Amino acid sequence: MGRLKQKGKAGAAKAYMTRSAAVKKLQCSLADFRRLCILKGIFPREPRSRKKANKGSTAPTSFYYAKDIAYLAHEPVLNKLREHKAFAKKISRAIGRAEWSIAKNLEDSKPTYRLDHIIKERYPTFIDAVRDIDDALCMVFLFASLPSNDRISPSLIANCSRLAAEWQLYVMHSRSLRKVFLSIKGIYYQAEVMDQDVTWLVPYQFTQNIPSDVDVRVMLTFLELYQTLLGFVFFKLYTDVGLVYPPPLDATRDEAGAGIGAFSVQVAEKGMIPIPKVGKTGKTASTKEVRQAIKTITADASPVREDIDIEPSEAVKSTETEEEFVVLPSVATDAAESLPTLQSLSETRKSPTTSLFSPYTFFLSREISRPVFEFLVRSFGGRVGWSTSSGSGSPIAESDDSITHVVIDRPVINRVNESVEEKERRRKRRYIQPQWIVDCINTGKVLVEDLYVQGATLPPHLSPFGDKPGAYDPTMELSHLEEASASASVPESEDEKASERDVEEGDIGGGVEVMSIGNADGSESLRAVELAAEAAGMEYGAFAKEVRKLQKTQATEKRGADQGEEDMGKMLLSNKKRKLYERMKYGEKRRATERETLLKKRIEIERRKRGST
Repeated sequence: MGRLKQKGKAGAAKAYMTRSAAVKKLQCSLADFRRLCILKGIFPREPRSRKKANKGSTAPTSFYYAKDIAYLAHEPVLNKLREHKAFAKKISRAIGRAEWSIAKNLEDSKPTYRLDHIIKERYPTFIDAVRDIDDALCMVFLFASLPSNDRISPSLIANCSRLAAEWQLYVMHSRSLRKVFLSIKGIYYQAEVMDQDVTWLVPYQFTQNIPSDVDVRVMLTFLELYQTLLGFVFFKLYTDVGLVYPPPLDATRDEAGAGIGAFSVQVAEKGMIPIPKVGKTGKTASTKEVRQAIKTITADASPVREDIDIEPSEAVKSTETEEEFVVLPSVATDAAESLPTLQSLSETRKSPTTSLFSPYTFFLSREISRPVFEFLVRSFGGRVGWSTSSGSGSPIAESDDSITHVVIDRPVINRVNESVEEKERRRKRRYIQPQWIVDCINTGKVLVEDLYVQGATLPPHLSPFGDKPGAYDPTMELSHLEEASASASVPESEDEKASERDVEEGDIGGGVEVMSIGNADGSESLRAVELAAEAAGMEYGAFAKEVRKLQKTQATEKRGADQGEEDMGKMLLSNKKRKLYERMKYGEKRRATERETLLKKRIEIERRKRGST
């Protein structure tokens, strides 16, 4: 007789566990459970049958894998959280009894925990960590711009500001910035680090307010994990390119508002990071033992004396061995010297666009956001200076003759009583608006400054991230076929229908031309048919209407044939795959509709411009 199955002991009821059951098993509070799940990367799961997973109950609840909860039960951080709970009870009791010495001793021995082992578990390789720093950078830059209050300490904001500055220093030194976009949410950056695209968002320098409906505790837990992760990643990035981490900070310049300029990049010298020597016993060797070992090796490597007697048989054997042995040139040393290192690869990977602004020197006006554009210009090899009102530490004065571009965002004013020297200085410099720098970075070349001069109406600032296949490209020129395809879906008015009837009733000899339109495929063939229709006396408006009508008919016929084949193929799919396919087609149709809408708007704008001229 087989084993009897009991309800709730196998299947989904055993594989899943509710949140209340997990909290009860771990013997921790709900807040600590949330913190553990965030740190360990455990999130709720959706079972196929919620009723089976909840042992017949249909009450709404969150489910977790039972294996994940068992994994959390052995986490060292959980023990530290329990110790902290006991510590909180003890210190509250001591304060309530006015036992200040005991409270001070408890505060000095406050339990703490580290997240190093969690970082190593979640990111086995360095590339995995680099791929996952997008959210970490966004969170760090966000908290670096927030004001301090009773929930966010000033030391936390200072640490986030330091991490943000260290990341910008590395990007500037490695010239790895690729794309920039100024949006209403903030500034989007994208850098290429270790052949991985890293995108992060930086808020504008406005006074930020923390909404009351935002749970800051959850964000602080994420920030705690992200700070540890970025510390590991930055140390690896800096040491791989031969820099000292953390970069030294000049406190005087930092207090004066130098920003990134308060940090200095130093090249690490050989031997700055000691490598311990481990013997067979596992103990680290001392300096005295290392010196003694070197002396022993030197003594053993002394040359052999020539007065040693050798037997003739041994001499013959050694001679024969020497004759048979062929000495080949060793290439091991050359190969080892020619092996590429990470530092050499990072230097050879730099494209010419990374030195885009190297021939130029910029000066930022006082209304320009200095941290943003200092970061952009220095990331592409340019020199930059700013006024004293934007902060101290400017390497270039406003009167410097090497300045080639002045970044300004003010209207043009007539200057009165300007000296000859100032006029000559203004004549040598180009006064541009900030968008010119961003557009040059996104296009990968230095654009003409005439469209971006002071006071000019700027061209549209386009996002460099819209590179999806089939997406609308506003920089593309309109062709005749695109206008026809965009106008095909526009309903015809009564006047157009009446003119069509007049054309059909009129005797202009267009029947042959209309037949040839249907056979025309491609822009050249359509152009040839258009010329033939014009020679036959057919008006262009009537010809364009016939083209739209035939294209609509052909598209309908093709759509009907494709729809039949698509329906036959969908019948062979499973229910799950058919739903996935329908979602994909829905997304494609929605993107095509958006593209057509934008194309129609552009055509209308172009027509208005032609009408006004």
